[in-house]
Amino acid sequence: MRIGFGYDVHRFTEGRPLILGGVSIPAARGLDGHSDADVLIHAIIDALLGAAGLGDIGARFPDTDPALKGADSRELLREVMELIRRNGLEVGNIDTTICLQSPPVSHYIPQIRESLCNTMGTSLKQVSVKATTTEHLGFVGREEGVAVYAVVLLNSLK
Repeated sequence: MRIGFGYDVHRFTEGRPLILGGVSIPAARGLDGHSDADVLIHAIIDALLGAAGLGDIGARFPDTDPALKGADSRELLREVMELIRRNGLEVGNIDTTICLQSPPVSHYIPQIRESLCNTMGTSLKQVSVKATTTEHLGFVGREEGVAVYAVVLLNSLK
């Protein structure tokens, strides 16, 4: 068994959609980033790569790469899942926490989980997505951005 931890944060900006786990969430503002700024998928990718000992998202998908401008993070996640499998590993489970003050996203969690599972080729029982506020504390509480924590357990196929 191998455990990985991922963390990502993106600030809110005008004129972009809010995408979490491949799902567009109705919101007045979206997240700033080189790709689609899907902070949830980015944290999961970092946790997967860390558990497999394969570096981090910034090294594998640098924000200086013009080919990744506006990229769909689900495609990046699919690529990482292929890499994980080629390295003789499979997902045991993934546990995530989305930290944002607003908008509320709990209603979208079933759709987000389904999107993630379809992208990764896992079952719903393997993927947990939770959401919380920070009680108006810090940059999340001031509604300046979103933070996500992810923990991944990978099992060896060998």
